[in-house]
Amino acid sequence: MFIDRATIRVIAGGGGNGCLAFRREKFVPKGGPSGGDGGKGGDIYIECSERVNTLLHFQYKRIFKAQRGRHGEGDNRHGKDGIDITILVPPGTQAFREPEHELLNDFSQPGERLKVASGGHGGRGNARFATSTNQAPRRVEPGRPGEELELSLSLKLIADVGLVGFPNVGKSTLISRISSAKPKIADYPFTTLSPHLGVVRVEEFRSFVVADIPGLIEGAHEGHGLGDLFLKHVERTRVLVHMIDVSDTTRDPVSDFKTIVKELALFDKQLLERKQLVVASKIDVLSDPKKISRLRSMCNRRKLPFLIISAVTGHGIKELIGELDGMLN
Repeated sequence: MFIDRATIRVIAGGGGNGCLAFRREKFVPKGGPSGGDGGKGGDIYIECSERVNTLLHFQYKRIFKAQRGRHGEGDNRHGKDGIDITILVPPGTQAFREPEHELLNDFSQPGERLKVASGGHGGRGNARFATSTNQAPRRVEPGRPGEELELSLSLKLIADVGLVGFPNVGKSTLISRISSAKPKIADYPFTTLSPHLGVVRVEEFRSFVVADIPGLIEGAHEGHGLGDLFLKHVERTRVLVHMIDVSDTTRDPVSDFKTIVKELALFDKQLLERKQLVVASKIDVLSDPKKISRLRSMCNRRKLPFLIISAVTGHGIKELIGELDGMLN
C-alpha cells in the first residue's frame, strides 16, 4: 500500500531527578552530600533512508516516545542517559510542525538527519549544592520534561520523469515496458490508485527514474478524481511526459492535452516551466490518422517535442528512451 501522508506525535524523554543522599562510610565520620545528577532524556531524530519508500509504517505506530533519563544515585553516581529514537522516512519527505504547519525540513538525500525533539536535562543532586556555609544541603532538582510536538509528514516522490495524462492512456503499460515496475493494468478508469516508480536503464552506468502518476481529469486540482492526492508527486520531476490516447474515437487529443496543462497550471504554475514531451500512445489501434497530424501541428506551434509510440508492440519505445535521456542530460 502506498501511503504519502501521516501525522505522528513525538515525545522526547524526560530528565532523571537529582538524588538526595549523604555518605555513610566507615572512618568518614562527617560524611557529606553524595547525591548524583539525573540522566538526560533521549532525543528524537528523523532520518532520511532508502530502506523505506512510503509512510505506511506510520499507519500502525503514530506515537514515538524516547526513554527518560535514570534518576541520580548516592555516592555521586550520575543517572544513565535515555536512549535516543531515530524515525526513518523515505527520500522526498517533508516534515511540518503542527498546528503552525511550519516546514522543519525537506528530506531529499539518504543520510539526512534532524533532531525534532530534545530530551529534558537531568536534575542536579544535592552534592551539587554543597557550599562552605551549607555543607549538608537537602536541595535537589527534578528532571525537566522532554519536548513534545505533533508532526505531519508529506511524501513527494523524487523522479526524473513524470508520466501525466487522463486515465487509461497507457502510462502503466509504458512504465512496465521500459522498466521492471509492475503496475496494475486493466481496461477501466483509475486502474492506478497510487504512483509507481520505475528505473529505466539507458547504458550500463546511466539510468533515470520514471513516475507513473495516477490518471488526471478536469478539476483534478480541486480534488476531482485522484488529482489532489497525486499532483504533488510531479512537483519534483524534471521532465513531464504528456501521454495522449489517439485510439479513443470519442476524445479529442488536442483538447485532452490542453485540459491536463490547465490542471497542472492551476495546481502549480511552475510545473509548466519543466521540460515537456508529448507522446501519442496506442497507435497500434489508431482510429483516425488526422488525430496524429492535429497533435503534431499543435506541438510544432508550442515548440514541444512529439513522438508516436505503442507500448504494446514496442513501436517508438527506443526513440522515446533516447529522447528522455537527451532531455535529462
